Amino acid sequence: MDTTSMLQVSNLTVQFGSLKAVNNVSFEIQRGEIFALIGPNGAGKTTAFNAISGLLFPQAGQIVFKGTDITKLMPHKRCKLGMARTFQVVRAFNYMTVEDVVRVGAYNRQGEDTVAAKVDQMIELCGLGEVRQRVCGDLGLATLRRVELARALATEPELLLLDESGAGLNTAELASFMDLLRKINREQNITLCIVEHLMQMVMGLSQRIVVLDSGEVIATGTPHEISNNQKVIEAYLGKRVTQC
Repeated sequence: MDTTSMLQVSNLTVQFGSLKAVNNVSFEIQRGEIFALIGPNGAGKTTAFNAISGLLFPQAGQIVFKGTDITKLMPHKRCKLGMARTFQVVRAFNYMTVEDVVRVGAYNRQGEDTVAAKVDQMIELCGLGEVRQRVCGDLGLATLRRVELARALATEPELLLLDESGAGLNTAELASFMDLLRKINREQNITLCIVEHLMQMVMGLSQRIVVLDSGEVIATGTPHEISNNQKVIEAYLGKRVTQC
């Protein structure tokens, strides 16, 4: 078994009726890296993400997490193994305080005697101390992104899946959020997998990128390699205007 590999996706196929939203997709995520999955609208990114996190089951292929086949495992069992995710549309408990929302995640691994310490740790890490007693329904998007992140981190993941977590943030908020993700990756030793449209976030964070188009992998490489890949430029980044 390859101990450097956190996640192995092999020949993944997800079909809705006659439409193959994900078609024979394979890639690996290495321990400790920041990995990005990108592509134009309809490329199959979210479908692949949902299959990895267990929100839907593929028709073919295999998903192996830390050496365990999780292809047909329910989401809560994947969480117990050390996988967590966030969502593009923030899923907060609007009538609960920030502290209580983070506590929901902490109960994944903590008992009553240790849950409070875990909540305090995640609130401090995500810069939520000033709003910990605020109700989530009263908070803005940038803060809610951090609340959802704190809740996911409270489950003590080894792999964190981030679904367009930069969406809706302004330039300053995005820069601050990216700094937080780098800190989590570096100091908490958490592997990150991001699905993202914002090229500033993809190119500024990721060490390796897989590009999907029409449900298939069209490129794999470093940010530099991807930004200079002609297939990617035409399918997603837009045709480059060259200067003589």
